[in-house]
Amino acid sequence: MDAADRRCDFPLLRIFAPMSRILLVETATEVCSVAIAVDGEVVALVEELQAPSHAALLTLQIEKCVSKSGIPLAALDAVAVSSGPGSYTSLRVGASVAKGICYALDKPLVAVNTLLALAWASREEPSILNSPSSTVFVPMLDARRQEVWLAVYDAELRLIAAEQPLILENNLFENFIHQSLSGAAGKMLVVAGNGSSKLENVPTNEHVVFSSVKKCSARHLAALAERFFQQADFQNVAYFEPFYMKAPNITTPSKAPF
Repeated sequence: MDAADRRCDFPLLRIFAPMSRILLVETATEVCSVAIAVDGEVVALVEELQAPSHAALLTLQIEKCVSKSGIPLAALDAVAVSSGPGSYTSLRVGASVAKGICYALDKPLVAVNTLLALAWASREEPSILNSPSSTVFVPMLDARRQEVWLAVYDAELRLIAAEQPLILENNLFENFIHQSLSGAAGKMLVVAGNGSSKLENVPTNEHVVFSSVKKCSARHLAALAERFFQQADFQNVAYFEPFYMKAPNITTPSKAPF
């Protein structure tokens, strides 16, 4: 088989593959975002970048997205949800709504790691798309104060260092990178997510590149959700729980009110 024949393989398979319609739900951070994708391409998007209440917004956003796309919920093939890490409360809202739709309409549930979605989005930036194969992606989410949740992926989005919290003080980020990577010197590090702004006052090196991808968005889930759908990588709707990383930050009064 020559190169021309090999190039035909994927398009021919795609022609005969059934069309996939996936509802995408992103609530891991302050962003409340919903999209519908057809064959991995977003056809409708509704999002609020500073959502006052995910619980109040999410179902309304889904209704608007369905209206914009012209695809009713019953015609969907799956629901994909951003699975964390992230805000305990907002992740629960997204997971509950996604599971409810799946249960009511007998649809499969797809989970997409929030940090993986950010890594994918930053990799697809035009300025980074043709970066060296040694490029490393470090998505990070704000976890209050000087702490972030992060992970490390290679250029093929294979996991190098699993999701973990890290306090961005002194040389901890530099030390983390050197411990996580073999031969880290000279590698281009692409940092993304709303936690990356915390690196502005932290010692890094000239190889750190700041991605323009700061906010989570349902559109970042589309390609990964499509891949998992085609692989039939589904979650158990009854038992699925988001990856919270940490328990909720709940405070109790030190004294009784009376």
